Amino acid sequence: MRCILPVLLLTGSAAAQQLPAAAPDTAVTAAASPAPRRDKPSFFPLPIVFSQPETGLGYGLALLPVWRWTAAGPDTRKSNARLLGWRTQKNQSLIQLTHTIFTPGEKLLLTGEASYFRRFPINYYGTGPHTAQADKSVIQYQVFILQQRVLRRVGRGLFAGGVYRLTDLRNVQVKEGIGQDPTRSRLYDRPAREYQQDTRTSGLGPALLYDGRDNVLSTFEGSYLEASTLFNARALGAQLPFTRFTLDARHFRPLRLTGRPILAMQLLGQFHTGQVPFRELANLGGERVLRGYYEGRYRDRQLLAMQAEMRWPLFWRLGAVLFGGAGQVGYHPGELLQNAPKLAFGTGLRFAFNRADRLNLRLDYGRGKASSGLYFSVGEAF
Repeated sequence: MRCILPVLLLTGSAAAQQLPAAAPDTAVTAAASPAPRRDKPSFFPLPIVFSQPETGLGYGLALLPVWRWTAAGPDTRKSNARLLGWRTQKNQSLIQLTHTIFTPGEKLLLTGEASYFRRFPINYYGTGPHTAQADKSVIQYQVFILQQRVLRRVGRGLFAGGVYRLTDLRNVQVKEGIGQDPTRSRLYDRPAREYQQDTRTSGLGPALLYDGRDNVLSTFEGSYLEASTLFNARALGAQLPFTRFTLDARHFRPLRLTGRPILAMQLLGQFHTGQVPFRELANLGGERVLRGYYEGRYRDRQLLAMQAEMRWPLFWRLGAVLFGGAGQVGYHPGELLQNAPKLAFGTGLRFAFNRADRLNLRLDYGRGKASSGLYFSVGEAF
C-alpha cells in the first residue's frame, strides 16, 4: 500500500475555474464603482513523502501555479501548470510538467504533459480480465512521455483540434519474478521485442471536446464529452503501428435546490487496434478509474468503465464522498460485456485548501475484489 503526504498527483488534465459572478448593480455610477479587483495568480508548493516496497522512502516537491492571463477577461477560465519531482532511496526518480492553458477569450485550449520516469517500478500481472494475484511480478523501466493537445474554440464550450503523443520506453527489466523466480513473469508472454528492445510510439490524430462544466477542478453542474483518435504510424516514427480511440463522458448535477450534494457520473472507453505495446494498453485501477485496484491490475486492448460518486459538504473546509464503479478489459470489444465486471467502491474526505478555485486535497479509500487502495491527491478523480 502506498502512503503519500500530502500530494502525489493533480487529478485530470484541466484546471479551469469557476465561471464569473453576475455583474454588479448597474445603478451604481461609474464614479462610485470600485476599481476592478485584480485577479492575482496563486502558487502552491507542496512537499511529497511516500513509501512502498518497490521504492523505499521517496521524497519530492510539487509546484502548482494557477493564473489568468493579464489580457484575458473574466469569461476566460484560469490556466494552470504542475511541476512535480521526486526521488527514492533506490535511485528511482520522476520529473513531470503538465499544463492546461486557456488563451484570452478561450480561443485556444492547450493541454499537455512532459514526463521522465527513471527506473520506474510497477507490479505487472499480465494482460486480460482473468489474471491472478499470484501472477504478480515487479518490472522497472525508464520512459519519456510527451503529449500535447491543441484545440480551437468552435462554439460555446466546444473545442476541436488535434493531439500528438510520443513515448520512448527503455531498459525494461524484471526485478522480481513470480514466486521470487526472476525467470518467471507474465511479461515474457508478450512479444520478445517489447522487453528485449527499446520501444518508441509516436501518434497524431483529431480531438473533439465539449466542456460545459461550471468548474473543472470540482464541478457542481454541467457536462463533459471528449472523443479522440490517435494514429501511431511508422511514418511518424512509431516502431509498432496501432490506433487508439478514446471516449470520456461525464455529467454533474446538484440533487437539491441549494446545489449540494452533488452527483457525479463518468463513462470511459478506450479501444485499440494494431500492435499495442504493453505499457500503452488500457488499464483499470489507480487513483482515477476504479479506486480500490492497483493501477494496471487489469490491462488489455479494450476498456469500458463506469463510475459515480456523491459529494457532500460537511463543515468548515471539509467534505465527504461515497463512490462506486464497474469496469472491464478485454482483447476484443465483445469481451467487455461477456465477462462479469470488476466492481469497486469506497469513501473519502475532501479538504478545500483553495476555496476560491475549488481546489481540494483528496483522501480516498477504495476496495475491489481481494484488493484495496488508499489515495492522497489534489483535485477530484473526475
